[in-house]
Amino acid sequence: MNEEQKKLIERLTGGLVVSCQAFANEPLYSVDIMVKLAIAAQQGGAAAIRASWPENISAIRKNIDLPIFGINKIMPENYNKMRDVIITPTLRAAQAIYYAGSDIIAVDATLRGGRTREDIIHLIREIKENLDVLVMGEVSVLEEGLLAEEAGADIIATTIAGYTEYSRHIEEPDYELVEELVKNTALPVNAEGRFHRPEQVKRAFECGAWTVTVGSAITRPHFITQQFVKGMK
Repeated sequence: MNEEQKKLIERLTGGLVVSCQAFANEPLYSVDIMVKLAIAAQQGGAAAIRASWPENISAIRKNIDLPIFGINKIMPENYNKMRDVIITPTLRAAQAIYYAGSDIIAVDATLRGGRTREDIIHLIREIKENLDVLVMGEVSVLEEGLLAEEAGADIIATTIAGYTEYSRHIEEPDYELVEELVKNTALPVNAEGRFHRPEQVKRAFECGAWTVTVGSAITRPHFITQQFVKGMK
């Protein structure tokens, strides 16, 4: 980690990261809309943006001056949310979003899908050796966070907590995992996953989170509408 990257981590401490993403089957799926969402998030006070795919990241990079947490989702046929590894699974996937303008590259650091400890270590170290970029290991349990740290990740995120068969399946954010990672690793912890209300974000910071990422509750209108409809019943 170079001095500029250390300063970036320091600058982001206590900040809100807004995820601006959409899938192909969703109404907001377009590069132009992702850019506008990112601009709106910046105007609202976001500290950084999380974005997926090179084309979106490149366009967002040209329109905002916030740091970008980049991911490259490689989608298989018949995608299984609990088992398939889609978040930046290879060096090639990482290179594409690095050259598009990512400041931090997130990778799936879980042991699902038949992956081994060696697979995770190899992926993170390969990216670190080939690209001058901060790497964030996204995990679902403490064991994976410890593994990501061992592999050389710069940051750990709780993004996949609840989305592996062996992690806790809860409706709320996994505050317990945030606390475990803060206590047992020396890395900054980005709390992410099922943050829908400001008080949840505040609680994550009280648990020791470095940053908190919010996506659906800010940038996915169909999800926000569903929450209102659900709450009316």
